[in-house]
Amino acid sequence: MRWKIIVCLLLSLLLTACSSKKTSNEGTFNGTVYTVKRGDTLSKISRMTGTSVGELAKMNGLPPPYKLLVGQRLRTKGTANRGSTKNTAIAKKSTPTRQTAPAALPKVTLPPVGSRCWLWPTKGKVIDAYSYSDGGNKGIDIGGSRGQPIYASGAGSVVYAGNQLRGYGNLVMIKHNEDYITAYAHNDTILVNTGQKVKAGQKIATMGSSGSTSVLLHFQLRYRATAIDPQRYLKTSC
Repeated sequence: MRWKIIVCLLLSLLLTACSSKKTSNEGTFNGTVYTVKRGDTLSKISRMTGTSVGELAKMNGLPPPYKLLVGQRLRTKGTANRGSTKNTAIAKKSTPTRQTAPAALPKVTLPPVGSRCWLWPTKGKVIDAYSYSDGGNKGIDIGGSRGQPIYASGAGSVVYAGNQLRGYGNLVMIKHNEDYITAYAHNDTILVNTGQKVKAGQKIATMGSSGSTSVLLHFQLRYRATAIDPQRYLKTSC
């Protein structure tokens, strides 16, 4: 039963990776949010969305030299050239955010905030937030520098440590109990082994760019196999 749960979780992550990869390659614009595709620049996105480079940088917290990630979602004013994008038919639909009505939330009863303490897995700025939309980011991407420490968000047992899951590079998954599992992707080095028990705040990896175009940590918090927004629950200390 234990391994069946693990296989299901890995399959769930794999399906998410495939979905995200498809969206990233296409590059879409729904009128308010632009998904970066390979070869995009901020100037090009500015022309397509009718939002100035300065406005794009300010709205999305992008520091010079405005490096973009494939699949990154950028907020825009969305006032021009919608006809040249793939998602013109849904341009009038608003993009769900963390303040969206309950109908847009995952189809699972979310655990109350504060019911369990989860530590931030590393230091850095969130460069791509959790998305409630289909095919959107089902975790958060935290930018940083190569080799900086990655920590276990909570105590648990390592159920996966390897690089066999395409799109996630060097990946660590920790099972905390029957309800929760956390995932840490794109690591440079992995410092734990499958089956190893870890403590909250224990160093488990270092940040890297395995399976990614830039140095970052992709972090997921899963509740009963459903990815939920980590930023609702993460704390700097417990």
